[in-house]
Amino acid sequence: MIRRRRPGGDAGHATAELAVAFPAVLLLLAAVVGGVYAAVAQVRCVDAAREAALAEARGEAGALVGASRAPEGARVRIDTTADTVTAVVTVEVRPWAEWLPGVPLRADATAAREDVGVR
Repeated sequence: MIRRRRPGGDAGHATAELAVAFPAVLLLLAAVVGGVYAAVAQVRCVDAAREAALAEARGEAGALVGASRAPEGARVRIDTTADTVTAVVTVEVRPWAEWLPGVPLRADATAAREDVGVR
């Protein structure tokens, strides 16, 4: 038995499906790129906090060291006690656009104070 196609059957379905799927794929790609951007910024915050705490523990300017390694717009805070130094780096990144909500990131590191006396 031979089947005949109905007039106007499946014509144009592929175009319609592509028109629906393409924006979804672009949105997914934007989400992935934004996630990678935020992850890289978090790693930079962790590195900046670690370097700031170590520098401050050695008696150097830890806030300056941390700010030089942190993402743009980050804030570096140094908290000290008698035995330790803690550096806290915070930043809000906006991976997609300035008018969209940002992603707040925070990293901290603690180092023991070093004796920097004359040897």
